[in-house]
Amino acid sequence: MPHCYKLCSFNCVYCHYGWTKVHTGDVGRYAKDLPDVKDVIEVLRHAFVSEEQFDYVTFSGNGEPTLYPHFAELAAELTRLRDEFRPEVKIALLSNSTGLGSEAVRKSVNHIDLPVFKLDAGTEKTFNAINRPAPGIGFDEIGTHLRSLCGIFIQTVLVRGSPCNTGEEEIEAYFEKLRVIQPAGVHIYSIDRPVPNAQLARLQPDELQGIARRGREMTGVNMRAFYLS
Repeated sequence: MPHCYKLCSFNCVYCHYGWTKVHTGDVGRYAKDLPDVKDVIEVLRHAFVSEEQFDYVTFSGNGEPTLYPHFAELAAELTRLRDEFRPEVKIALLSNSTGLGSEAVRKSVNHIDLPVFKLDAGTEKTFNAINRPAPGIGFDEIGTHLRSLCGIFIQTVLVRGSPCNTGEEEIEAYFEKLRVIQPAGVHIYSIDRPVPNAQLARLQPDELQGIARRGREMTGVNMRAFYLS
């Protein structure tokens, strides 16, 4: 991603990186600000042959990583380097799910040991209010692509305030989405760092645990609550 500004297809109200500076699902005109794929691969190679110890290499950053034009190529090359130098290391992806409109990105998920995709809402109205997608990004399309993938994890940030995704009807709709997608697991969180929208409030650990317990019962999916103790 660019090192001097946030480039993302979402402008989430809770993002600890702040408001999105460049809000788009098409990075074509910003390609000059992105690192060259050869340079990224060289940095990865250097890390793999170094003495530094690490368990994961994770695609994430100040924006949406799957917007990178060469993401599929990079994922394949990372897998090759990992298999050659450190087969015990895992590859992870933290994504907001919007890049799944690309067939190449969807296929690249096969190279990821821990593919984690965002789903913060059960309805389009709440999706638009919480995630504030760039033009052309549709809630139903994201759901369709998530359903097409196997072995993925869903990550959800739950908040109350304005906007809110934890009302009873919204939680029910969210559980229904999970029943259809049937991910390998679901990780739910609330906000623990400063966020750009001051009207948001965090859920307490016992509330998150209750939602996770209910979610497991209603969806058959392994749902876990994460929080600072």
